[in-house]
Amino acid sequence: MPTVKRRLPEHPHLDVPRREARELLKTCQSGSRDALDRIRRRHPKFQDSPDNAAPITHLKLSDAQLVIAREYGFSTWAMLKARIGAHAAAGRLAEAIRADDRAAVVRILRATPEMLHLPVWSGDWGPPMSHAANLGRLEIVQVCAELGARDHQHAFDRAVLQGKIECARWLVKQGAKAEPGIIMGACETLNAEGVRFLAELNAPFTDGHGDRLSPLALVLETYGRNPAGKHAILEIFAARGYELPETPMMAFHRGDITQLKMHLRRDPQLLEHRFTLRKIYPAECGCAGHGQAGMHWTPVDGTTLLHLAVDFREREIFEWLLTHGADPNARATIDWDDFGGHTPLFNAVVCGPWPDAGMASTLLEHGADRNIRASLRKFLDWTGRPHWHESRNVTAREWGHTFPEKHWVNRDALQLLDESS
Repeated sequence: MPTVKRRLPEHPHLDVPRREARELLKTCQSGSRDALDRIRRRHPKFQDSPDNAAPITHLKLSDAQLVIAREYGFSTWAMLKARIGAHAAAGRLAEAIRADDRAAVVRILRATPEMLHLPVWSGDWGPPMSHAANLGRLEIVQVCAELGARDHQHAFDRAVLQGKIECARWLVKQGAKAEPGIIMGACETLNAEGVRFLAELNAPFTDGHGDRLSPLALVLETYGRNPAGKHAILEIFAARGYELPETPMMAFHRGDITQLKMHLRRDPQLLEHRFTLRKIYPAECGCAGHGQAGMHWTPVDGTTLLHLAVDFREREIFEWLLTHGADPNARATIDWDDFGGHTPLFNAVVCGPWPDAGMASTLLEHGADRNIRASLRKFLDWTGRPHWHESRNVTAREWGHTFPEKHWVNRDALQLLDESS
């Protein structure tokens, strides 16, 4: 099921979401599966509709507008319209909050009081008080409350997610509660400070439906790449009584090289193993059992620990693996459609929004062959048009240059390959 997520452009105009709503309505009426999935994901009236439910094809334009608004991060179409209308004030407000300029925030909100309840940047970051909580701007959080802000709970959620504990403590005193699901944000961002604070509050370690494994699964599956935070959070979960499997993959997730050494003694072929998604994201930890779990960039299904160390930015494990003879030219498993066969260098080039040539450089120093070719297929989710991207018979350098989501490409690693080609 695709997950479309949008951001307002620098100079938004209502004509664009209006057109997108009309297009969504038209594609739904034509029976497009992706369009119908988008409706189910975002529209509360249709979330439980089965795949073959006929009524979902009889939508109104207002239904499509609601879905588009929610894809932009706004709870209603009216809120999206209001936010576009107040865009200039929102830009000034965002700058003032980031600069921690309390006086400027007050001036802007008094001149445009409607902005007090509209998202400053996106629906996730929320109105001014929540936006300030994301950044740990306690004085601005407090002045927004004085001016009549009502988003205390959302601000608390965001403060915990970002690990802004001073703001979170103040918001608790104002009535914000550690409700079921609150832990999910800090698990998504791998923010150990937020999780530790919730443990201190004895908050429920569950999602909003009471599932105790869902937060653990999110720690493993998230797009976030913060190894130290992830390791610390998994230790907090273990201290809370969670049983983490004693496998090489869980030792990897925990950053536990001592345990990895033990597993290597037991299985001298460990560094040559190819790990499936089901091994990387174990079902016993709540991860999806259909073999499509996890957020990553270059495919990781059927890869070695060295590929995975690159993808998860586990630098210490990466160095340990190379020291112990991991093959920098190890190829991933090739599937039935002839996709796969890529080496860790491919993962170093398309690896998320963290430019750093360090791992790519180290792989080359250890003999990584930049001329190896492979065929790769990656589903591009969280885009305006979710789709499969396929590259046949490409080098790591070509994989990076032809990858359509440029913010996922490690530009420093790609430049290194360009310069040495």
